Amino acid sequence: MAGETALPLQQLIASWDNKCLPKILQVVSGVYFQGSIYELSGSEVSFSTGDLIKVIRIELQSVCCEDISNDDKFELPIGHTGLYKVVPEEMPYSTVEEMVSLRPVGLDSCLPFTFTSSSKMTFENFTLAAGGALRVFSVEKDQVRCHVQGQQEVSAEVCIPLSSRGEFYECESEECFNLQEIMSSASLRSRRFRSTKCERPVFLSPIYQVHAIMTLRKNVLKFSSSSEVDVIDVTEQCKDVAFVTPLSLTEVLSQPDESFPAVVEILEGPETHSLFRCSWLQELSKGRHLVFHKKGTSARILFSSLKSRKAQQYFLVSQQYAGRFRRRPREFNSVYELYVASVQAPGLRVSVTRSCEEVEEEGLPALSVGEQLEIVRCGRMELPCGSREEQRQSVEALLCHRFQEPDDGDDDDDEEEVRQEDEREEISLPLYMQAHFVEVLKDNKKYRLRDLEKEFSFPLDVKVMNRDNEMETDPLVGLTCLRMEGAMSEPIIQASLPHRPEHCFEIPTQWLSMSVSFTKDSLPWPSDQPPECHMDKVTEVTDTFFYEYRKQGNSDAAPPPRPPKRNLSSSEAQRKSIKPPKKSSKDEKSKHRPDGSVPTKEFANLTLSSKKRHPAPSPPDILDDQPPPLAPRKQSAAEVTIGKALPNMYVKREDSKAKVAADVDSDHDYETVDEDLFTMIKESQENVKFY
Repeated sequence: MAGETALPLQQLIASWDNKCLPKILQVVSGVYFQGSIYELSGSEVSFSTGDLIKVIRIELQSVCCEDISNDDKFELPIGHTGLYKVVPEEMPYSTVEEMVSLRPVGLDSCLPFTFTSSSKMTFENFTLAAGGALRVFSVEKDQVRCHVQGQQEVSAEVCIPLSSRGEFYECESEECFNLQEIMSSASLRSRRFRSTKCERPVFLSPIYQVHAIMTLRKNVLKFSSSSEVDVIDVTEQCKDVAFVTPLSLTEVLSQPDESFPAVVEILEGPETHSLFRCSWLQELSKGRHLVFHKKGTSARILFSSLKSRKAQQYFLVSQQYAGRFRRRPREFNSVYELYVASVQAPGLRVSVTRSCEEVEEEGLPALSVGEQLEIVRCGRMELPCGSREEQRQSVEALLCHRFQEPDDGDDDDDEEEVRQEDEREEISLPLYMQAHFVEVLKDNKKYRLRDLEKEFSFPLDVKVMNRDNEMETDPLVGLTCLRMEGAMSEPIIQASLPHRPEHCFEIPTQWLSMSVSFTKDSLPWPSDQPPECHMDKVTEVTDTFFYEYRKQGNSDAAPPPRPPKRNLSSSEAQRKSIKPPKKSSKDEKSKHRPDGSVPTKEFANLTLSSKKRHPAPSPPDILDDQPPPLAPRKQSAAEVTIGKALPNMYVKREDSKAKVAADVDSDHDYETVDEDLFTMIKESQENVKFY
């Protein structure tokens, strides 16, 4: 490559546009010595002498403005609103064609322009003296049409051949150009300008962001054309040099169908924290090869497993899945969940699984286990929480028909429906009410996945009854309940590993990020015998994928309603109006409880120094052949409040012969305990076992 003239990178690229690309450059010299690192616009660039750079695209970033008088350089944004005039060249043009070729092409303001001749010019019937001006107003195929102003204000229109020779000088024109117009014309970029606000001549050149590929680097480099590197253009000499072109999965989708099937090399693998949990994901590492069979679109259903002690699982299931499903009743933990489900499936019927007590102030009705509700519609109800009409609050509620739990008799289904129809009752459930329901299903049919998607809305609870026999292992079999969360149709690339080209899987391009390059390797099968592909129909995904999917689908979903604020004034008045019941003297002087026990606090106060105490409780009779039942030593706080103390079950003894006589003369309601009772208590405390 001797004899080639090295040019600064900025000067060479300033004369290009995207139509002439790609170009191959070789680094000759500059500030980038071997092993150097230069950081430009967030891209790490390393240039060494002899490196080959394949420029594939340039993007205009700004304009370099160089003051010719003092060599000052500064950058102007591409949106700069200043206007510039062309500075006429001092050197003469030898032909009219040379002068015209330097005019901008395609700009409305390029014509007319004026030039002069240093010598006399003679036309058919007209002679122009030296220094006369010619104004060009059109450029034709091989001539220019001009308007000339002769002596004594005589004017004429003449045609001058482009091949006319002489000394021609360009006159300064009043036409102005902005930066966009100057940068879009190769002829204008080579001219000098002066600003309409400044007389000093300047030279304007574009600064590009260069997109390039290097032979030793497999990612696209982005650097500024103002980098201080001297290069030579070796495009013609290096036509056969193979440059790796990295492509993202989205860019692979834009490739023509004729590019498939092909063998690709992974340049950058997926992120370590992936959204997928499958066997083929481990094979997608840097440097590995894949077979891309074709591109397309795949329709899949997102499933989630039932929450249990095991970690919850999530699956993407293809519509080609051949297993059979049976519907399972859904569970709801609030009336709002019922409302959401009823919107998607009108006529929803549920059964109450947990009883609820009535709270009249908040409008919560009483519900009993086994009662069935049929959702009618969503409306509003008034809460009786205020004493006056204007104080009552109106809230959203679900209007339902309530039916009693069906009998287990031998009544026909038709008779049962008629009887329930007569016994139905309308109730309103506030949307904020917390309750527990289960869906009532009469359907025992087995469905294919496509049929479920057509006939029902999501979410839908199902269970796999028959596995897909075409799959080696079906991960959906054995799961007690699966919830169909939603359907998605996304672009995919059908791929396989070279050593197992018949076992294919789908790479979702919107959820997986990686960089590949097409290779010239031959396909791993005979050209006339393509393999019969077997697709992975079930792909396990992580909870991160599930949350991202829910975030995209429910970004505008309204939150459940809150319970209404209570009327504090009415609640306080109601609380004050309720007086606690007075204790009767009979209760205060009762000697024993109905179960024969005494309060724990009083039993703990029994000491040997006390003279008048309550008698010790008598434990129930325990058979000799049965161990005593275990009971906690300390009773709960509720028992202390209520006053029910459990008798000591750990000591077996004979019935006490102690007799307690009430002290009638005493002013206090105390009882005396004889010495045998104290002996028995002491023995019990020594023999008791604490757990």
